Amino acid sequence: MIKSKNLIKLLKVFVMDKIKIKDFPYEIETVNPQENQELMEYLKGTSDYIRIGPKKYFLPRRYLAKAANIYNFPLSSRDTLVVTFPKSGTTLTQELVWLLGNNLDYEKAQSTNINERFPFLEITAMYDVESLPLTEHQKDQLRKSQLPVTVKELEEMPSPRFIKSHLPLSLLPPTLLDTTKVVYVARDPRDVAFSYYTFYKFTRLMSNDKDFETFWKLFISNNILWSPYFGHVLEAWEKRNHPNMLFLFYEDMVKDLVGAVRRVANFYEKTLSEEQINRLVDHLSVDNFKKNKSLNMEDMKELGIYSNDGAFIRKGKSGGWRDHFDAEMTAQADEWIAEHLRDTDFRFPHC
Repeated sequence: MIKSKNLIKLLKVFVMDKIKIKDFPYEIETVNPQENQELMEYLKGTSDYIRIGPKKYFLPRRYLAKAANIYNFPLSSRDTLVVTFPKSGTTLTQELVWLLGNNLDYEKAQSTNINERFPFLEITAMYDVESLPLTEHQKDQLRKSQLPVTVKELEEMPSPRFIKSHLPLSLLPPTLLDTTKVVYVARDPRDVAFSYYTFYKFTRLMSNDKDFETFWKLFISNNILWSPYFGHVLEAWEKRNHPNMLFLFYEDMVKDLVGAVRRVANFYEKTLSEEQINRLVDHLSVDNFKKNKSLNMEDMKELGIYSNDGAFIRKGKSGGWRDHFDAEMTAQADEWIAEHLRDTDFRFPHC
């Protein structure tokens, strides 16, 4: 666990210098080396950290090499993006969107890895496989499984392209919503935080001795990748009425998956029979997700890359945060959420 005196320092914003890069509108701040080192010791697999733009999005320094290419990424009206803050129901939404966009081709969906069917736009800007504590064989297998296509390779793929991103809208192409469709999914940040914490451990990006309370403090102080959470979600909420934006809550999807399938189908102007809807809902159920080799990343566990403790597809429910927050953390979360929603009309569905 990070020592309390170091954690207090860690939660502050330290700025060493400011950077501007060509064809990218935002100023970048670098994080103080000492604090940066402490974060790197806590969260593995990343080099230096930076903060971008007025909302100070927290990203690895290696992102700078791809920032302009991502911001100016050429899109087609035939493309579609699923955008989420991490651990907000991304995989469920990707699978639903991909199947609707590919004539419910279950055979291909089950035989082709989701990362190949739905590439991750900024993956090579976020992680360096070479820096991970893995054998050369494991690194090679990870590259193949995750298919870390570069931004340039993704740019050269023919449309229609199905693209995943965890970046906020402000760091994506400014013409995004005027060009193509976007499905954005939001989830209760308390569930997001715990799921993110278990994901870090499952992927060995954080050692097992790290406690959730420390992770939660890093999460709400915007020291976790792709944060700040509320900056990310509220940017999308402001665009929820754009005709090319479908804004969903994970809680609603879990509670009424049939309704979610209908909403997404209507968004893409797809007409489904009751039989098609029922089969799609069954395919998307958490139990079937856990058995689906194109989604569950079990091959990475077998290779020793991911931990045997836990799973990529977990419980698929909402409200589970209550099992992991003590009274102090719950009160802190209530205050933090209220503070960020005070002057907005954004509210989370009841779990």
